[in-house]
Formats: sequence, structure tokens, C-alpha cells
Amino acid sequence: MPSPQRFAVTATLATTLLLATACSSDDDGTPDGGKRTDPGASRSHDGATPPPEEGSAKVTKTLATGLKSPWGLAALPGGDLLVSSRDEGTITHVDGTSGKKTEVGTVPGVDPGGEGGLMGLALSPTYASDHFVYAYFTTASDNRVARMLYDEAKPSGQRLGAPDTIFKGIPKGMIHNGGRIAFGPDKLLYVGTGETGDTGLAQDKKSLGGKILRLTPEGEPAPGNPFGNSPVFSYGHRNVQGLAWDEHKRLWASEFGQDTWDELNEIKAGDNYGWPEVEGKGDEDDEGAEGFHAPVAQWKTSEASPSGVACAEGSVWMAGLRGQRLWRVPVRGVDGEPKTQAFLTEEHGRLRTVLAAGGDKLWLVTSETDSRGTPEKGDDKILEVRVK
Repeated sequence: MPSPQRFAVTATLATTLLLATACSSDDDGTPDGGKRTDPGASRSHDGATPPPEEGSAKVTKTLATGLKSPWGLAALPGGDLLVSSRDEGTITHVDGTSGKKTEVGTVPGVDPGGEGGLMGLALSPTYASDHFVYAYFTTASDNRVARMLYDEAKPSGQRLGAPDTIFKGIPKGMIHNGGRIAFGPDKLLYVGTGETGDTGLAQDKKSLGGKILRLTPEGEPAPGNPFGNSPVFSYGHRNVQGLAWDEHKRLWASEFGQDTWDELNEIKAGDNYGWPEVEGKGDEDDEGAEGFHAPVAQWKTSEASPSGVACAEGSVWMAGLRGQRLWRVPVRGVDGEPKTQAFLTEEHGRLRTVLAAGGDKLWLVTSETDSRGTPEKGDDKILEVRVK
């Protein structure tokens, strides 16, 4: 198997962390021609009945408490959960009924710091036969994806096999490390990355920073990717921490804005999502908004700062960190700009991850122990939420 090292890049860090304006890039990184894609026109009508105009979200159970810097969440067959600790580099098994926590192992090589550490988790699409758990994490030199054998029969603390690195060389930084991974309906691995504060990486198609990548389960660029033998699926992103597919196999991704707008985007292969040239939908008369795919919905950064997303009941549900709320964005059978609703506002603190659990049920992970919250007794938690 060819090594993914050939895709490695070197991130520029220290002096670029606070860049707030566009950086120059070579010809290969310039936007494609044409007007900025209208968010309504870009979305194919699925012909389905839209969800109710007014939704709801109610916490029905606190499944687990006392989690430290939880980040990634994966559902095992049978309903139990695996949750990663960003800062401790551990993975914990959570019983889906009782909430009992069992630490199953530590991922070697994790180098936490700032927004980096052990982040996204995903189960292999053939988990029933191979028992692989995939993880995205920060090392001393980069961000990478590895897979590990998970053996539930072994004693606690010994259930994780040695990590097999399938992809590396993703830029790392104190901020904007991305980190969400998910297998799509096509059984390919999608990886959300950040631009580490070096804004020029987002428009550089040769860089792995500020992208959504699409890989085979072995870590090779997926066949049919838009830029030849490149892992890049879409570009022009600032910091992607949410990936989810709806019932019509449309990919949705959350996007951290800088000072003005956070975004929810429908992801199309090869499209440019604008950062750092434009934030949010931009002004229709702004020539700087040309050539980019506009978001389906946008929010003030004080209301969102989004991380995880999940699809349930005809809507995308988006967890807000700074916004401390769960956003509902109806997308089934909806043309044009959807009407968004906020739920659980400031009731449970910062919200990091949301995961569909079947039907109207979501798992929601809080994030008060990530050094930016104000932890209280019992933090952090996994909550069961019923939605419509």
C-alpha cells in the first residue's frame, strides 16, 4: 500500500495564528470562475414532505457524567457508545442503557495542546467483521487518522489494539485542527480538517488544511475524487468539525466562522466554500463572493461556533459551543433558505458533539472541560435528546 506521506504538508504556525484577512495563493488555489452558488439553487429538491415548521428538542435522559474533554462519539452495534477524550488521549466505553463508563485504552502518540488531541471517532463500515475503530488525532508533528482493533472480550484498558496509521501529514496548530471523521453511505471515509490559523491553506488545493478529504478505508485517495489522485473532496474551509448525511445521501458540514458568520454547508465534490475570501453568504454585490459555494444557513458567531452535526427527522441538528444551544435546520423537502430554530439555549453549557441514534433520538455531548468552559459538578455529560 503506498504511503499517505506523499500528501504531507508543512503548516505555517506561530506568526499566522491571528491572520484575519485573505492570504495570497498560487494559481492552483484560486477560485473557479462563475457567480457564488445560491444556497437554494445548489440544493436539489428531494420531493419529500418537509418536517414540521416548528420543531422541538427535549432532553429525556442524562446517560453519563464525569467525562473529561469528550470529543468524538461512535455508536457500537447494540447501542453502547465509544467516546474519546481530547486532552487525555483515552477512549471510554459507555453502556447505552446504564451509562456505566469503562476506559478501554489510551491511543499512543496523541499530543494534546490547544484545540488538538484525540478527536473524531468512527466505526469501520465493515465493523461486524473487522472490528476497526478509526480515530483522528494530533501528534507532535501533524494530525492523522489511524485505525485500531477493538476487542470487547479483553479486560478494560486493554481492548484497543496498536494504532495503524492510514493517513498522516494533515497540518496541526494550537487552533483549527478540524477533527471530525465519518464514513459516508458510499463506505468511504470523510475527514474534516482545519487551516490551523494559516488562512492561505484553505484555498491551496495542494494543502490538506482547510479541507474535507475523502479516503478509502485503507487511507488512499478515494476513486472519483474531483482533483485526480488527491484526497481533497472540497476546499475553502476554515475549521470543519461536523459531518453528517441525510436520508437522501446529501453531505452536510458545519463551519466555524471568524468574527461574523458560522455556516452550515451542503458539500459538493470539488466545490470551493470561500474561506478566507468570504465569510458566510457574502454580499450579492461583492465581487469577492464570486466563484464560491454559499452556505445553506448562517449564524452570528456568538450564537453558534458549531462543532458536531447529525441528521434526524428531516432536519440537520448542529451543536453550538460558544452559542450553547442545539440548532435545528429543516432540509427535507425544503427549497430556498430554511427557517432555523434554537433549542436548549444555555441549559447545558457548551455543546460539542451530536450523533443520530435512530428515529427521533440523538446523543448530545457537552464540552465544559475543554479549557474554555465553566465546568460544574458532573461535567461533562452525554445526554439523550428526543427531537422532531
